Amino acid sequence: MVESVRELIRAHANIEKEVYLDIENSSPVPEEIVNEMLPYFNKRAYGNPTLTHKLGWEAYETIILSAKKVGEHVGVESPEEINFTPGETEANNLAILGVCLSRRNDGKKIVVSEIEPLNVVNVCKMLENYGFKVEKVPVDRDGFIKIERLKEKVDKNTVFASFSLVNNEIGTVQPIKEVFKTVKDINTNTIFHVDLSDAYGRIPFDVKKVPVELATISSYKILGPRGIGALYVKEGLKIERILEGQIGTQKLWPGVENTPAIVGFAKASELAFKNFENNINHMKKLRDRLIDGIINNIDETLLNGPAGDKRSPDNINISFLKCEGESLTIELSLKGVYVSSGSACTRRVLQPSHVLTAIGRRFEEAHGSILMKVTRYHSMDDIEYVLKVLPEAVNRLRKIYGSMGE
Repeated sequence: MVESVRELIRAHANIEKEVYLDIENSSPVPEEIVNEMLPYFNKRAYGNPTLTHKLGWEAYETIILSAKKVGEHVGVESPEEINFTPGETEANNLAILGVCLSRRNDGKKIVVSEIEPLNVVNVCKMLENYGFKVEKVPVDRDGFIKIERLKEKVDKNTVFASFSLVNNEIGTVQPIKEVFKTVKDINTNTIFHVDLSDAYGRIPFDVKKVPVELATISSYKILGPRGIGALYVKEGLKIERILEGQIGTQKLWPGVENTPAIVGFAKASELAFKNFENNINHMKKLRDRLIDGIINNIDETLLNGPAGDKRSPDNINISFLKCEGESLTIELSLKGVYVSSGSACTRRVLQPSHVLTAIGRRFEEAHGSILMKVTRYHSMDDIEYVLKVLPEAVNRLRKIYGSMGE
């Protein structure tokens, strides 16, 4: 299947311009971030940060400084509260398993929303095999948590709660302060974890204003290198390691630290928050132009998630009726536009996105969805090019599917 798609693209591609909008699944790393990383492979601080020689001390100091840079943008004052992991999946696993293992005698209920990412959903599913009860809070048609239903789910046995500030698929910005207060008002001992992977660098958040115990941060979703992420762990919180091995500077994650990737993550954080308001306004203009251009000019389309300021500034998720999402990603690739269908975790499985079904989309509506994300590096010319080639791609596929049904 993969090889046949490659051959199709090679044979039929007609690319005037390339526009990469698949930031959900991977991202290009800007040259200024790459240049920041390069010296740490062979010229600077390439030693093991646990060793007491010059290059080891340099690596240790680099990691501490990087942790400070990553954490300061969400109000973290101590770099020791930032724990680097190989990515957001590992950070979410560490948060959930680490807390639930350490507090398994305090209660065995976990509360999450119906639209959490699969690296939360599947870990919770695994814990059900060990006697934990997982309660999923329903959401409304725009993906907002139903607070009254949340109140029904949380009780004295709730040991852990996990919610994303921004949903990775439909961009819903949750009222996380209200969600946090609701949980803590019912059970002050419940450990609260917020996944900031799709919010960091786009939606402001401060752990002093919303005093969560745990928070996940992603590197590649702010255009940093892949293979690195971070988990904020509030000082004094009891949490167990989920892997064992050589313990370095990261007490909750064993192994030799990936100093170049950590440096790249810190640089990406710095750039994401530089000229923050201007960058966010720029992304909002691109987002709204793309959404409006699609909805107003292509029939039978549905916006998935809310509009305006209740939506992340980078997120566009549209369902194209009478059109299959995977086929549309291929069709757009032939024109140099790169998007994804549904979430990355389900794209090779013939199942609709659990997020889209949770907000009430039918099977065929979910399967016709396309996810796009813009960045501060995209231009309005990029968006206009997408709006130029997208209607042609949709119409072509609808004609094919229409003829097949005749």
